[in-house]
Amino acid sequence: MQLFADTADTKVLADLMDTGLIDGVTTNPTIIAKSGRNMFEVIKEICDLVPGPISAEVVSNDAKNMILEGEKLAKIATNVVVKVPLTVEGLKATKELSAQGLMTNVTLCFSVSQAMLAAKAGATFVSPFIGRLDDHGADGMGLIHDIRHLYDMHEFDTEILAASVRNSKHVADAALAGADCATLPPSVFMELFKHPLTDKGLDAFMKDWASTGQSIL
Repeated sequence: MQLFADTADTKVLADLMDTGLIDGVTTNPTIIAKSGRNMFEVIKEICDLVPGPISAEVVSNDAKNMILEGEKLAKIATNVVVKVPLTVEGLKATKELSAQGLMTNVTLCFSVSQAMLAAKAGATFVSPFIGRLDDHGADGMGLIHDIRHLYDMHEFDTEILAASVRNSKHVADAALAGADCATLPPSVFMELFKHPLTDKGLDAFMKDWASTGQSIL
């Protein structure tokens, strides 16, 4: 499963890229606003750091202007993915942008029927928000399972990008449910490395090695 960083903090992103395990990045207006920087500058800098898909979101509500914004965002770099909301106007824009050969990420997906429409519109990615569904008593991970079943049954090419990921279990469960990728905050990405038994075992190994008085270097 591909792992995307959900951040617009280029300093943090540079550190994450040093792991060699980040495949792409997602941004949204909220994340860009928190950065306090110009949107185009931030997206360009991210695209220079990460060769994989970089989602940059439109902010208009009508298809005509979403298309114009998407075309402009796509000119920043060849790896920009135009991110649009899962609305009637958003899917109209997705259809047109996809027809132009541009990558698209349909966001704010909360149902199987919405995921079906996104795929029919030609979306490159669809982003089900599993954490927000869980917050409202629904089964976020069940949605990933159902979308995977739907896409496989009808041979849709749209990739499932698990979003609104809150913890490492969400990531693991999404992978097992068949998500093609997941986007996660840097803190959750770092959480993936951790397990108390790993720390305990490593500590024991280091103590035993120190007792030998040897050195590899």
